[in-house]
Amino acid sequence: MTATRPQTIVLLHALSLTSTMWQAQAEALRAEGHHVLTPDQRGFAATPLGDDPPSLNAAADDLARLLDATGHPQAVLAGCSLGAYTAMTFLARHPGRTLALALISARATADTPETRAQRRQFAQLIQDPDARAAVIDRTTPMLLGPTTRTRHPDLLAHTLTQAHAADPAALAWTQAAIADRPDATATLAATHVPALVLHGAEDALVTAAESAHTAAALPDGHLITLPATGHLPPLEAPDAVTHHLRALVERIP
Repeated sequence: MTATRPQTIVLLHALSLTSTMWQAQAEALRAEGHHVLTPDQRGFAATPLGDDPPSLNAAADDLARLLDATGHPQAVLAGCSLGAYTAMTFLARHPGRTLALALISARATADTPETRAQRRQFAQLIQDPDARAAVIDRTTPMLLGPTTRTRHPDLLAHTLTQAHAADPAALAWTQAAIADRPDATATLAATHVPALVLHGAEDALVTAAESAHTAAALPDGHLITLPATGHLPPLEAPDAVTHHLRALVERIP
């Protein structure tokens, strides 16, 4: 049983995937009486990409409209990778609407010029029909830690299937949006809510130091490192992520 009253919890998915990556956590939290929203971000699954230029501001405003439409002025936000970047942008654009925050596999700092260039190159190549499949096959396995790839080849196959099924235009739009995001350190420093930063010990994309910086920026941030886990903890360590989300909700005053 949950130790707090039911909360509205929003689970925001990672790039190349859809809201289904949160299935285990959503089912567990709903069973405890929480109202869980698992939106597909623009361009993924059945959500239209729209005509806006690439910007996480648009994604954050999409979330605000969803909360307004469903009658929830405030919510707990949990985001993985892309989802975490959307959550941090939401904090800046819609202050006061976040009750608690979980950031998974994401850095508070802006991209380095090298990383920004890599994202833009990905956005270009993913729209080339001759290059697309090879790009996905080369980059998608990096989302999972080596332990997961070895022990759970079915999860690697599932992740590759979702990446190949994703709309190339949405992948390109989103990578461009992430590349242009600003440093969120000051935004996190002004976010006085219970907060959690989850880092996969085998994450090849976000370093332990970057996760530590993100946690340290949050006034009430806790850093937890998950062993034998890569960039997608909700899929790689579903029970552990559910446990830590439950504990985060229990910290809400």
